[in-house]
Amino acid sequence: MDKLASKKLCADDDCVYTISLARAEDDYNAPDCRFINIKKGQLIYVYSKLVKEKGAGEFWAGSVYGEQYEDQMGTVGYFPSSLVSEQHVYQKANKTILTTDIDFFCE
Repeated sequence: MDKLASKKLCADDDCVYTISLARAEDDYNAPDCRFINIKKGQLIYVYSKLVKEKGAGEFWAGSVYGEQYEDQMGTVGYFPSSLVSEQHVYQKANKTILTTDIDFFCE
């Protein structure tokens, strides 16, 4: 799979701490296994924000939150940042990390 970006912003060196909680403003159907499906109104924990590159969209990585989405909870994937609004920022995403092939690997 192609890399979506060469760098990402995280709250920590391992990109495991939650940056923010976002709410989906619209539905999104994942085009492949690197992405997650989101539904309007759904809450999403954001773990990293890809640094936008020329000609590419801006994507964030996160996982859905909520009991009604229990089957999807814990699945981390990318989604367009333009489809969500941040509801609460837990930590600043001030660590710039190089992405690797594993960031975009899926089966």
